[in-house]
Amino acid sequence: MTAAMTRTSPFGHPFLLGFDEIEQALDRVSKAANDGYPPYNIERLPRTESEPERLRITLAVAGFTRDQLDVMLEESQLVVRGRQIDERERQFLHRGIAARQFQRTFLLADGMEVLGADLANGLLSIDLVRPEPDRIVRKIDIGARG
Repeated sequence: MTAAMTRTSPFGHPFLLGFDEIEQALDRVSKAANDGYPPYNIERLPRTESEPERLRITLAVAGFTRDQLDVMLEESQLVVRGRQIDERERQFLHRGIAARQFQRTFLLADGMEVLGADLANGLLSIDLVRPEPDRIVRKIDIGARG
């Protein structure tokens, strides 16, 4: 007899209600994370007097111009696309830098905002911020039936 393996979900716990969208998003991200190009860093920038705490995603995009890069916010995903056109008229004696395309997707938590993007010295930096959430405390009245 062979036992069928079933995938158990951490979101299947009875106390975690309504988290099925998070599980689907994690599945999407894990499938998209296989390609290592372009390499990237994610860093936390501390709060200053003039700016809130931020996250900065930095992608190594050497060889790409501003016109060859797109940064899009698609629903709750930050999508970075790069496209280079192979220049056929150039004759290379050695070609170690390939003209290629890429798409890198980052799933953003609810409330995350993109502050902006900059390209300098072959590095594309994208700053994100999560506004401080309002703490909600609400008393739920208990009704009587019958």
